[in-house]
Amino acid sequence: MEWDIIARSFDATRKHAWEECLKFIEEVYGNVIDIGCGNARHLIHIVKKSEMAVGIDKSYRMLEICKEKIKDALLVCGDACHLPFKDNTFDFALFIATLHNIKGRENRIKALKELKRVLKKNGKALISVWAKWQDKWRKHFIKELFKFWKEHGDIYIPWRKDGLNVMRFYHLYSKREFKRDIEKAGLKIDRIWSVKKVSKKYADNHFAIVRK
Repeated sequence: MEWDIIARSFDATRKHAWEECLKFIEEVYGNVIDIGCGNARHLIHIVKKSEMAVGIDKSYRMLEICKEKIKDALLVCGDACHLPFKDNTFDFALFIATLHNIKGRENRIKALKELKRVLKKNGKALISVWAKWQDKWRKHFIKELFKFWKEHGDIYIPWRKDGLNVMRFYHLYSKREFKRDIEKAGLKIDRIWSVKKVSKKYADNHFAIVRK
């Protein structure tokens, strides 16, 4: 699995939590899940605020890194499309920079429906995805506009650090598409916005705070 291969290299480049996530985490309590927890850069903050913190990731190597950093969390190797938890389990959830790594719109909506399922009534989640029209990939996707045989926004992006060259699947979202998929899954949007993390001109990430 590509994320197992790059886990250590990835961890070295993801040391700091995003301010949007930290602001959201300030509000959390009770049972909280981090879907696609990666190297635990947000989970370590969730642990401090929750009664039960759960991190789930498809990469076993990422979870090994999590274990090195935190002791007071339940870590699960699993798929966002098939969350191994009962209905109405969590008060809050993070789903950060993970939805866009799921192939196929049906599967991405399924993952959002799973998020809804495991949230308690009025439970809240913060979701983020990479933006399609960001500076780096804008020209690429303009050229791809008329390739009707593929889902627009799909791309393989190489990880080329530490001597590695590993291709990773991404589906980059327009803000409209992001909103559409969230609503299709039956989640209510409290707020949706876009930010520039690296880009200078066009937003490179979309965020949404949603509620069951």
